[in-house]
Amino acid sequence: MKRFLLSLFFALVALTALAQSRAERILAEIRNPKSDYIVVIAHRSDWRHYPENSLAAMEGAIAMGVDMVEIDVHRTADGVLVCCHDNSVDRTTTGKGKISELTAEYISTLKLKTKEGVTEYGVPTLAEALDLCRDRVLINIDKGYNYYDQILAMLAERNMVEQVVIKSSKKPTTVAKYFAKHEQNMLYMPIINYREKSWERHSPLFESYLASDVPVIAYEICWDGTLKGEQKIFKRVIKSGARLWVNTLWDSLCGGKGGSFADNNALGGNENKIYGTLIKRGVTMIQTDRPQLLLDYLESKGKHTLK
Repeated sequence: MKRFLLSLFFALVALTALAQSRAERILAEIRNPKSDYIVVIAHRSDWRHYPENSLAAMEGAIAMGVDMVEIDVHRTADGVLVCCHDNSVDRTTTGKGKISELTAEYISTLKLKTKEGVTEYGVPTLAEALDLCRDRVLINIDKGYNYYDQILAMLAERNMVEQVVIKSSKKPTTVAKYFAKHEQNMLYMPIINYREKSWERHSPLFESYLASDVPVIAYEICWDGTLKGEQKIFKRVIKSGARLWVNTLWDSLCGGKGGSFADNNALGGNENKIYGTLIKRGVTMIQTDRPQLLLDYLESKGKHTLK
């Protein structure tokens, strides 16, 4: 009888896991204070193989096994949110002009470009990106805070409010007032710059978030080496119960030229020196320009297995 009950218990656990979407399982790991799961965020999705912010790049990142795709949004003249890093379409498409001055119909006629030339891919709307990613992967919408109400309504329609991380460097009192208008809000992350040029403003910002009631899923910490002591900041984030997010994209975001933890420094067998050191210091969310390299390293260390 005991064996039967035990088998039944494990069967129920397995069925519960299957009933959860992959996005829900990732979020459960993020919210679990005992989890050693390292969250991999693909910067502008899989841009090494497809145009940045394209649906193909998002699909490629999902197929790779990342936990979150980072996309950028801007609003057109007729109020449609489209996925594009720049505020103009000049660099990334066959068109010209500021997105805020262009219609969604015009932008839909453009083709995305890469360094190799013009591609077959178009500029996706945020709605298309959400429909592609729903339940499969979490999303970090960069530059999205200014369109918070519009994005939130789109997420509510799709029952995916908690699948999106939004971030800003606004004061927690400002964020709290804004969030109070809604019954449910996106996952929120403050951006804290530990740099000589910005620490005078960001130090009180950091302290006020640590003391506030604003629900924070993680802190994005950027540092360029001009100040010493970032590990003390890391420890305070971890002590707060929030996740610690670091961008390994380029030097100025993760240590400066003298002590950079940028992705390119992990090439040639140096993954443990770069990613391993960050993990030892408590980093649990890494936004990367080399997601496959990071995934392979984490899987070799048993730190990227969903429950």
